[in-house]
Amino acid sequence: MMEELPLDQVSTLLAVVDEGTFDAAASALHLTPSAVSQRIKALEQRTGRVLLMRSKPVRPTESGQVVVRFARQLALLERGARDELGLAAGPGERQGPTRLAIAVNADSLATWFLPSLTRVPQDPPLCFELHREDEGHTTALLREGQVMAAVTSSPDPVAGCSVRALGLARYLPVASPEFEERHLSSGRLVDRLREAPVMSFDRRDELQDIFLRSLAGDSTPPVTASSFRHYMPTSEGFCAAVVAGLGWGLVPESHALPLLRSGALTLLATDRTMDVPLFWQQWKLDSPALAAVAAAVVATAAEELLPPR
Repeated sequence: MMEELPLDQVSTLLAVVDEGTFDAAASALHLTPSAVSQRIKALEQRTGRVLLMRSKPVRPTESGQVVVRFARQLALLERGARDELGLAAGPGERQGPTRLAIAVNADSLATWFLPSLTRVPQDPPLCFELHREDEGHTTALLREGQVMAAVTSSPDPVAGCSVRALGLARYLPVASPEFEERHLSSGRLVDRLREAPVMSFDRRDELQDIFLRSLAGDSTPPVTASSFRHYMPTSEGFCAAVVAGLGWGLVPESHALPLLRSGALTLLATDRTMDVPLFWQQWKLDSPALAAVAAAVVATAAEELLPPR
């Protein structure tokens, strides 16, 4: 059972995963690499499971993810209690401010999310470790124990997590005027968009395909965008590529509106937008630090996003 796991072994496993190697973990914990290895072996013997893949960097197995998640939750609770009591870290314990790992999609990072972090009180001090991931896949990082909270498009809570609606992120279908003239000037818009070069964030990005299906309505087979795709894995780069005329794409409204006003972009469908629901998921922990971040994120989202439906 989890409560029977020796805490020194559990914290050592977390250090190895976070630092990436046994040697780096040994340095962080002020132990010898041999002592770190012995603790991990003892923990694996106690659980009867292989907990780490000895790769570079080290990665937890599925069983290891369970222990890592427990270790991270325990460390956060312990640090919160220590801060409330005004206790300093003891010899050999990891120093520094409380570190919160959060998964956020690129468009949120580029638009509304970062200002929310400036609202978080820094007494006691907090460090943020942001993991950039598509909003449809951030929940995987929660399950693996890599992050404590996430901006996600899923309303279904990960086991051990709570979920709150943040609002709707609106996207506009746009292209440069030259691109529209060259590729989209005649025929049905949905047919022209299917054949025209298109921008995608990465190979998991389906937003443009979803938009096309909404334009086409029910069709068999389902409509998809052109195979002539450019991949641009940053929000700013994606928008710049659309402005440059590489392809059409769905751009966050806050990025698109100034460019529409200046004439750098043109709106492809005046009566069609894409509204992506966003949610905040976090571990169910009585952690003042996590609660402070959640309050700041929810408050900022209420100001910057459309109200949830």
